[in-house]
Amino acid sequence: MEKKHGSGAAGSLGGKGFYIVLFLCAAVIGISVWILFTEAGTNVEDVTTAEEPVEQVSGVSTIMIPAEDTMQAAPEPEAETVTSSQGVESEEANEAAEDEDSETGALDEPETQAAFSETVTEYIWPVQGTVDRPWSIQTLMYDSTMADWRTHDGLDIACAAGTQVLACAGGTVCRLENDDLLGTTVEIDHGNGVHSVYSNLADQPPVSAGQVMAMGDVIGSVGSTALGEVNQVSHLHFSMTKDGLPVDPAGYMPGEAALE
Repeated sequence: MEKKHGSGAAGSLGGKGFYIVLFLCAAVIGISVWILFTEAGTNVEDVTTAEEPVEQVSGVSTIMIPAEDTMQAAPEPEAETVTSSQGVESEEANEAAEDEDSETGALDEPETQAAFSETVTEYIWPVQGTVDRPWSIQTLMYDSTMADWRTHDGLDIACAAGTQVLACAGGTVCRLENDDLLGTTVEIDHGNGVHSVYSNLADQPPVSAGQVMAMGDVIGSVGSTALGEVNQVSHLHFSMTKDGLPVDPAGYMPGEAALE
């Protein structure tokens, strides 16, 4: 009888123990599930929290890019303004310089003209005498030496051999040669395109190329070296050019030429 009672108690305890273990297992599972959900929620919050700075950083970056462009674009108008201002100042400086040059030129020009007027518009006759053959470019004249009709680019002023020949105006000797037809020749540049030419001079005139002459200086003496005019009376062949073209010397000399 005692043995039967003992095994019934053990069986009763064994049935209750099973349910206790089952309950504990369910509790553990429940707690585990709760912990998992709690951690999952925390992770979701962490992810959300972590994403928010990314969105903010992205938003800040999006805002900063235009701001940087704006900051870079802002100096450009200032640089253009400065450049434009410098350009205006440069133009004004150039205009001022041109005005000064114009004023300087306006002041210098009369002085230059005055200098030319002293040397070009005042002349003297190179020798005293009568004109044997006048200047004639448009009308042909008979040449007794060449026995033909031709133009004559100067004045043949009759005077004795050995007569001193004077510079008709101040200038620089630019040519000294022995011409085949006109003989020993001296040419003087008076400036402003005016040249005077003295031919049929005696050999070896006392001047040289590049020598500066004053009005009335002796450049030589009358000779007989002009083979192209040898049949004429003793004379000085005197001619002038303006800008390379022949002009009538009588138009530059004081008074009227005396014709023979």
